Amino acid sequence: MKLLEGLKWRYATKKFDNTKKISDSDLEKIKEAIQFSASSYGLQLYKVLIVEDKAVREKLKPAAWGQGQITDASHLFIFCNYSDVNRDGIDEFIHLKAKTQGIDSEALKPYGDFIESKWNDKTAEEKSNWTAKQTYIALGNLLAACGELEIDSCPMEGFEAEQIDEILGLKEKGLTAAVLATVGYRAAEDETAMQEKVRKSKEMLFETI
Repeated sequence: MKLLEGLKWRYATKKFDNTKKISDSDLEKIKEAIQFSASSYGLQLYKVLIVEDKAVREKLKPAAWGQGQITDASHLFIFCNYSDVNRDGIDEFIHLKAKTQGIDSEALKPYGDFIESKWNDKTAEEKSNWTAKQTYIALGNLLAACGELEIDSCPMEGFEAEQIDEILGLKEKGLTAAVLATVGYRAAEDETAMQEKVRKSKEMLFETI
């Protein structure tokens, strides 16, 4: 199972080789893995920013606690969740579903109504938490895809979201930074790569009921 091989190979890369870049073809594979991630109701209530511009990444670095991966990795992915969604956003998904699956959009209206009712039951904080959680599913696919491609990656929660949002003007777009991922190739001097992976045993982790 190649997926397992990739998961065992990968680790949270602490130091990237800033001279190495991901090929366009591999980048497209990573993007497709994110694109086909599962999401609640299929809504995909997030946007993924891929930051290549070095100047922008230098601006973002202090907001990410000065971590070197931000500027040294080949690419920086910023998973951003929509802080609120109105009926237009739900209808956009319904129309896309109807077009993709060859269904009359009117026949899907009750499904749209159901989604809207569940959405409206949530508080503003619950809505934000819910959409942010969806980005982590997509992040998991990025990590798995990178592992299979033997491309290094590092998920990152160590950042100030409000600062990231301000630098990139995300609030004006109804977005907020939920989680980051740096992707590229490990530096030879990254000692973390040599460390044995620490994971709980299956006996500790799983319980059959």
